[in-house]
Amino acid sequence: MTLTSFGPANRIKRSAETHPLTWRLRDDGEAVWLDEYQAKNGYAAARKAFADMAQDDIVQTVKDSGLKGRGGAGFPTGVKWGLMPKDESINIRYLLCNADEMEPNTWKDRMLMEQLPHLLIEGMLISARALKTYRGYIFLRGEYTTAAKHLNRAVEEAKAAGLLGKNILGSGFDFELFVHTGAGRYICGEETALINSLEGRRANPRSKPPFPAAVGVWGKPTCVNNVETLCNVPAIIADGVDWYKSLAREGSEDMGTKLMGFSGKVKNPGLWELPFGVTGRELFEDYAGGMRDGYKLKCWQPGGAGTGFLLPEHLDAQMYAGGIAKVGTRMGTGLAMAVDDSVNMVSLLRNMEQFFARESCGFCTPCRDGLPWSVKLLMAIEQGKGQPGDIETLLGLVGFLGPGKTFCAHAPGAVEPLGSAIKYFRHEFEAGIAPVSAAVPPLARPIVVGA
Repeated sequence: MTLTSFGPANRIKRSAETHPLTWRLRDDGEAVWLDEYQAKNGYAAARKAFADMAQDDIVQTVKDSGLKGRGGAGFPTGVKWGLMPKDESINIRYLLCNADEMEPNTWKDRMLMEQLPHLLIEGMLISARALKTYRGYIFLRGEYTTAAKHLNRAVEEAKAAGLLGKNILGSGFDFELFVHTGAGRYICGEETALINSLEGRRANPRSKPPFPAAVGVWGKPTCVNNVETLCNVPAIIADGVDWYKSLAREGSEDMGTKLMGFSGKVKNPGLWELPFGVTGRELFEDYAGGMRDGYKLKCWQPGGAGTGFLLPEHLDAQMYAGGIAKVGTRMGTGLAMAVDDSVNMVSLLRNMEQFFARESCGFCTPCRDGLPWSVKLLMAIEQGKGQPGDIETLLGLVGFLGPGKTFCAHAPGAVEPLGSAIKYFRHEFEAGIAPVSAAVPPLARPIVVGA
């Protein structure tokens, strides 16, 4: 699969009116550099924001648009911007772009940075103007070497054109932008762990409050937004709130479009910009082409490895946060994975939990000890050596590591697919439980506190 695959050309008709993120993409997959980007109306939104809009008006416009974070959490962007202090005496503020895209099965931000680097820069420039931030950082996954190369070139182009640096567009506003490559840790996707890493510290999440808007990078007010989130800003400023809201399908509570995809043994794996509210079935059948010949869809994840599994009958759910929540999981990053009928769920979950256990920062006990415990149990079950009670222990870990039980959201995301896999495919886990020898006395009844 290539990152330039947006589906058959005769089916996907991209335009500025319907595809604000991707209409400028080249058919050959090459990057769109400054001259071409400006010829395609690039930086027009930034010029409008600088010349015609007060800084607070930009914030209010983004808030009214209903734009939500595209990194997985889905927090309203305008609300987050509104948390930045209004005190004009605070003259050092930071804008951080979270480009540490390490969620398995997710590659949407990579495409934007490699092929449309100036779209991200324009989004950050407008955001910096709104938030009064004088310096920005793109915290980039270290393995994204092509993205780093393209972003650095685009930054230099923007500087040379007077779109970054001192006195941008004659406004008196200064904004410096730097590309910072990380060392490759999943936990850096958590905004405060990202901040610690940027400062040269161990990538542990911080206690909140205080939130980054009050105490962020080097103790200064900081706003952290995802790549795709920031790339939505220019179109909202250029074309307005009503137009942006009109892009979503009827019934969707999320506004605009979303980069969605499907991986796995589907006929046409890829990435597409689609309106919020399309169904999983449309994404799977009309765009991904359904399963390859000889394979049957067993289950699917709607948005990365940290989201729960769904069954084929759940494909009619609408792809937006509330629509996916109705069938029991989260929208996540919106890039789905198809699991075919040849896959053993125990082996799949063992592989996933090994990844999540390795990527834990180790700060809090439930995550540090609970995830490796789940891996040991899954390994035993996978080898047919599971013991009676192991499945109940795994379900207990799902509860102990759930939302609100750990320092950050890493562990709850890690165990969500585990809980759903046991829910739908418990018989595959039970098949790995070794028979109890008649010579072994029966297990004592477990002690339950409060029983």
